[in-house]
Amino acid sequence: MDNTHYISTQVLSLEALQEIISHHKSLALSDEAKVNIQKCRDYLDAKMASHTKPIYGINTGFGSLCNVKISNENLSKLQENLVKSHSCGTGDEVPNEIVKLMLLLKIQSLSYGHSGIQLQTVERLVDFYNHDILPIVYSQGSLGASGDLAPLAHMSLPLLGEGEVFFEGKKVHSSVVLKHFNWKPIVLQSKEGLALLNGTQFMSAYGAYILMKASKFSYFADLIGTISLEGFDGRIEPFHELIHFIRPHKGQMVTANRVKEFLEGSEIISQEKTHVQDPYSFRCIPQVHGASKDAIDYVKKVFKTEINSVTDNPNIFIETDQIISGGNFHGQPLALALDFIAIALSELGSISERRTYQLISGLRNLPAFLVDNPGLNSGLMIPQYTAASIASQNKQLATPASVDSIVSSNGQEDHVSMGANAATKALRVMENLERILAIELMNASQAIEYRRPLESSDFIEMFLKSYREEVPLVKEDRILHYDIKKTIVFLNSFEIEDNF
Repeated sequence: MDNTHYISTQVLSLEALQEIISHHKSLALSDEAKVNIQKCRDYLDAKMASHTKPIYGINTGFGSLCNVKISNENLSKLQENLVKSHSCGTGDEVPNEIVKLMLLLKIQSLSYGHSGIQLQTVERLVDFYNHDILPIVYSQGSLGASGDLAPLAHMSLPLLGEGEVFFEGKKVHSSVVLKHFNWKPIVLQSKEGLALLNGTQFMSAYGAYILMKASKFSYFADLIGTISLEGFDGRIEPFHELIHFIRPHKGQMVTANRVKEFLEGSEIISQEKTHVQDPYSFRCIPQVHGASKDAIDYVKKVFKTEINSVTDNPNIFIETDQIISGGNFHGQPLALALDFIAIALSELGSISERRTYQLISGLRNLPAFLVDNPGLNSGLMIPQYTAASIASQNKQLATPASVDSIVSSNGQEDHVSMGANAATKALRVMENLERILAIELMNASQAIEYRRPLESSDFIEMFLKSYREEVPLVKEDRILHYDIKKTIVFLNSFEIEDNF
């Protein structure tokens, strides 16, 4: 069976992207992509041979230096200088999974034949992807406009035999890897450096990676919230379809229906209740989780468009014999979407922490802190502190980056998106949500044991049985750091079929 994904003009969906990553597919350029890339390069070469007027980024300087004309004999040096001079990222190294997505999305964007890139340059990027040669890229340095310049410069350095890469489990200079494969450094031609550096692939890769996890953990928020509802001896009425038909937000209806399906056959939910209502963190799960689902759906649409777009500058249009300088590199659509998903994920964590708080409060015949002999044992007292701390940090991280802009390049680039900061913040929110939900699962699974001999649904009992194989019941105090860590690993190990 051919485990290869062919880069083409066919729409690359987020589902397809996830399949490429999860099935470890190799990449190859389709014949269509090769023709598009080569035709555009041939056109540009012919244009440069006959054209004497300045064309931005091709025979001029960059940014505020756009009026400086560069002679034809220096065009290759111009592009090489661009990559080197823009490689000034700093901060933490970008995770390898995201760097690999950056490579894939850059290849996709260059394949449409509007960028003037050499075919061999794109093929080298494909080689990097297929051999897991992952450039060392840094998380700080992009303004999210003019493209993700610094991160993409670091991604591109190994093409020149410069910079470092992660290969076969260690960090090495790229020249070592080129020698290993007997590859020569790419000699960049006119426009190529700009084609590589202009673009939104840093923001896009972060967004795609976050979305793959967000859909999964949105599902887990519903499931763990349902287990908490059972542990808290909550009521089923707030999930009745009639409630949601008269306020039919899609996410709200999906959530309510999903919770009901999780609870099908549960003895706990079916028993007579002595309380009339549940707190909002239980009763309003459909409304709160549903709003986050709808936000995630919006963000998916934005990123589906973006990963199928050309985002460098200028763009080449062979059919109309035009080279047009515009602003497709501007990350504003992504910046807003990344801020939105950070807010949506933060809220899933916020309501999760509130459910955890309710479970440990000694209410509804549950022992304080969900442990026998409270006092001698602190039980699950302090994990709630941890969840509260993380939920608070998420609220701080959810402050929008996209409302900020700082002038750069001597005023030529006078409005930027700050989408790269939105991207790195959103990833931290996503990772924090995993931790908060892990803590809720620890508490919910503990609480449900105090409802025995009643059982929950077959599905929930099966899920809890799997969980208990990794994280035992807390009978007396122990170091719970390890339980949190194991719970996060447990959740990440699950494959959810309806991720998207």
